Amino acid sequence: MRAGTLIIALLATLLAACESTYYAAMEKVGLEKRDILVDRVEDARDAQEDAQAQFTSALERYSALVDFDGGELQDVYDDLNDEYEDSAAAAERVRGRIDAIEDVAGDLFDEWEDELAEYSSASLRRDSEAKLRDTRRRYEQLIAAMRRAETRMDPVLDALRDNVLYLKHNLNASAIGALQGELGSIRADVDRLVAEMNTAIAESNTFLATLN
Repeated sequence: MRAGTLIIALLATLLAACESTYYAAMEKVGLEKRDILVDRVEDARDAQEDAQAQFTSALERYSALVDFDGGELQDVYDDLNDEYEDSAAAAERVRGRIDAIEDVAGDLFDEWEDELAEYSSASLRRDSEAKLRDTRRRYEQLIAAMRRAETRMDPVLDALRDNVLYLKHNLNASAIGALQGELGSIRADVDRLVAEMNTAIAESNTFLATLN
């Protein structure tokens, strides 16, 4: 076995052990995987709402930038750079929350699938199996919506980063004029992002309602 393959296998084993320990600790305080999934969906929904507000704030700062009418350009650059960094951090939180949902959901569905074989009652097993299919279908809709919204963050982040870099090396009034043409495209990307996140947030609420 190659060293790289061995390391990956060891990391996977350690991760599985850590997850098992985590789940066991949660079960001791009365929290099952289903409860953890609910918490993580709520966290991801909240992170998306925060990201919506942050990206909208960045758009407003950019709009103010292209309407620049005197003042200290270094301050303008610093403000836009802060908005970019805050937006990048918000995007990372969203991605992390979605990844956390996928981790526990996969474990929950695997456990649910395995436990179907433990039923002695055929009717109860069929009912549980039907609920598993329905929950998994709704979950897949939720994750698809979240991932679509996630991809909408990248064009905005790319545009903000490009404009921050451009302004960093061109701190003069003519640079502001060069950035004005970017505003329409960034606004359109932010609008699409907000719309996709609204869809994902609605899917989150629907999914949470079915679990609760």
